[in-house]
Parts: sequence; C-alpha cells; structure tokens
Amino acid sequence: MLQRLVNGAAGDGLTIKAAIEIEWVVSAGDGDDFVSAVVGPAYGMTRLVGVSDYVRDVIDALSAARIRVEQFHPEYAAGQLEVSVAAESPVDAADTAVLVRSTIRAVGRRYNYRTSFSPKVEAEGVGNGGHVHLSVWRDGRNLMAGGDRPYGLTPVGDAFVAGILNRLPALLAIGAPSVASYLRLVPSHWAGVYACWGLENREAALRMITGSVGSGGWAANIEVKCVDLTANPYLLLAGLLIAGFDGVASEAQLPEPVDVDPAVLAPEELNRRGIRRLPTNLRESTDALAADAVLREALGSALIDSVLAVRESEIAQFAEASAEEVVRAFRWTH
Repeated sequence: MLQRLVNGAAGDGLTIKAAIEIEWVVSAGDGDDFVSAVVGPAYGMTRLVGVSDYVRDVIDALSAARIRVEQFHPEYAAGQLEVSVAAESPVDAADTAVLVRSTIRAVGRRYNYRTSFSPKVEAEGVGNGGHVHLSVWRDGRNLMAGGDRPYGLTPVGDAFVAGILNRLPALLAIGAPSVASYLRLVPSHWAGVYACWGLENREAALRMITGSVGSGGWAANIEVKCVDLTANPYLLLAGLLIAGFDGVASEAQLPEPVDVDPAVLAPEELNRRGIRRLPTNLRESTDALAADAVLREALGSALIDSVLAVRESEIAQFAEASAEEVVRAFRWTH
C-alpha cells in the first residue's frame, strides 16, 4: 500500500524522502520496574561515556546492517538515547525503522539491558517519541526550500505540509495509536500537542527545519513530532502521504507559523490564531479517524474498520486503568 502511494506520487512527478527518529531507554533491572542503565545529565557526554561500549556496539551493528547513522545522542529522559538515520524512500524508511529497533534490542541483550521504545516508561517525565521527517521533491529539487512561501517552502511544499496539518487529529489514531501514547502528549514536553507549525518550534506538532546555512536545498524538511513508536511505520507513513497529497491536490495553504510554545497563549489567542489542541486521549483520535472520509477512501474501509476495532478494544481494556497501570502494561511491550 505504501509503495503504491509512492508510485502514484512518482506518476505526478513527486518523490518523497522520509526518516523516522528512534528514541529508547535501557534498563539494568531484571524485573518489570525501570532501572536506568544510563547515568548522567540529559544531552551530556557523561551519559555516553557511561555506556560507551554499548553505544559503540549499537553503532557498529547498525553500520554493519548498512544503515546510515547521522546522529546519536543522549536524550532528555532518564536512561534515554536517540539515533537519527539518513532520509530514504518511505518504504525503505519504514524498513529501516523496524531494523534499527530490532538491532538495538538485540545489542541490549548482550549487556543484559531491557530496551523500551514505549511512549511512556515512567508515569512522570518525558516519553519516547518516533518523530517522522518528510520532504517532497520534483526533478531532483527539494520543494521544502527555495520557494516564496514562509521559510522557503514552495507552493507544493506548503500544500503538502498543510494537508498533514489539517488531518492531524485523525492521523493520531494511526501515529499515536496506544492508550499510553496520550500520557506522552503533554504540553511543554516537546511532544507537539498543538495542531500548528513553526520554524524549529519543538512545541508545534509540525516543526519546520531549514537546515544550516547553505544546506537547505537538501536538508529542509518537516518533522512530525506528535507520533511515537507504537505506530506501524508503514501505516503511519501511508497516512501522512495521503494527507500530504490531499493537501497538494486541494492547493491547501498553511496558516501563519507559531514561534512560541502554544501552551503559554491564552485561550482567546489560541482561538484567534486557529491553534487547536490535538486529541488528548485515544477515544478522541479514534473518533476523528472514523469521521475522516479522505483517509477512509484512500486506505479502504476494510483497513480503517480493522484499525478502529483494535483501538476500541484497547480503549475498553484500559477504561478504568490508572496512568501507572497503563505505563506498566506498555513498558516492555514495545
């Protein structure tokens, strides 16, 4: 299905490049509790030094699998690390996301580490995301740069991003598909819980990245921040492409960018700017997906109804569960 979407875009002269960031935590505990195997401050060298052998083996294993690692760094949460890989075609990007996670988990076993990609490993604090980076190209030119729209977007690039922005509530049922996902989607936690976009704005659901000076022609892309690694990467990328292509077909236009954390704006200002809070639970996103005619037509009713049935089952299963009970249920499942 994802390859058919890519082929259809190619017929219109468009090429998509994608990459999925992988965030995870490693635990040194034998039981079901999380005991961070990594010490030291967020983004600090101390954290990397403490697990330098493990980090080296992860990078070596990924390199042996011909995965191009572009960045590896300690992230914000306790025991959290992140790897960023090079952009590829959407199907290859989904394949890579699966291979990266399998490789990380396998290397962790050598060190008796438990690995979790769950959106919430502890009830408090920042969770694991699975941010998706996308750019749209034509005839070898990146349409996310060199245009006359804000931050260099071309009309096609602008419309593609606008299409995704317009469908984010429904897309969350695909990209943040677990009850645990919504424990991560907390304002002011870099999770992008408001349906807006902005230049390098880590609190916007869609973060525009233009790259360093001189690199925009190949580096400019949009980062979808409100999704996590409980998502099926093939289905998630398909949903994002459907939304983006619908934006291009309808010549959608992005609203004004947002350059602050939307959480600091008064409700009146949010309304004036048209900034909406994304669904705060799986019930809301599932209802949005059920009502989205564009995604249903493109994905087909059989698939949509199957997704909805799984979501309904999980909603019912955890209807009375506390946040801690949800966290424990998902901690070592993903």
